[in-house]
Amino acid sequence: MKKYLVIGNPIEHSLSPKLQNWWLKENNIDATYDKIKLEDHEVKNFIQDIKEQKIAGCNVTVPFKKTVIPFLDRLSPEAEQTQSVNTITFVNGDLVGHNTDIVGFDTAIKKLNFSIKGKKVLILGAGGVVPSIIFALKNMHVQEITISNRTREKAENLKVLFNNLKILEWGNLTDFHMVINATSLGLNNEIINLDFSSLGRDKLFYDVIYNPNETNFLKMGKQLGHMAENGKTMFVYQALEAFKLWHKIEPKVNTDTFKLLEND
Repeated sequence: MKKYLVIGNPIEHSLSPKLQNWWLKENNIDATYDKIKLEDHEVKNFIQDIKEQKIAGCNVTVPFKKTVIPFLDRLSPEAEQTQSVNTITFVNGDLVGHNTDIVGFDTAIKKLNFSIKGKKVLILGAGGVVPSIIFALKNMHVQEITISNRTREKAENLKVLFNNLKILEWGNLTDFHMVINATSLGLNNEIINLDFSSLGRDKLFYDVIYNPNETNFLKMGKQLGHMAENGKTMFVYQALEAFKLWHKIEPKVNTDTFKLLEND
């Protein structure tokens, strides 16, 4: 029986095993999928286990999307551009890093009744998923992308990967059409202590966090009269792309898929 895993730290919140095992069962694939919490010094040995085929493939979440790259043989073009890996496959003796977060985010935004072409977008955070979001936003032809991170240096580092990014000091807000929380603030009901009242109304508050369903960031957005969306659709469609890479089958996504994830 083949074994698949998702690695991260923290990892308790991840619904990847629930979703991937559901799809494995639906498609009669003899495999298992689990989650494992790693420390930085354990990543290299874990990747070696994939090379030795003890593990058939894995997903990668925070904070290891960049950490795993030196231990891989090659990257997909999207993973190379973003320097971010969330899926690892074993192909013809090579470990290949992929980025399916891009497709996940792109699909999630397109399913919303909210056009961001020519709009201004603010991203809070500069961590592992942010390059994927920037990549997708640029393909959507937004007018302007601004990054605000508590550590400014991390935000500035993104300019190495992408042109025409604006950097905003944490706490300084101007007018944006969409605000994305790409920090971990919210996983444990933390509050983002920023004043969003200057944004007016009818903007989009988007949180990449999907568990819990509604973070304090999204609650704040709703209270201020904005549209609010969590990262569950992004999560499902990045997972679908990973499943396709491993098993060469496209699993079904329907209302039952989302009901499966509702009560966690």
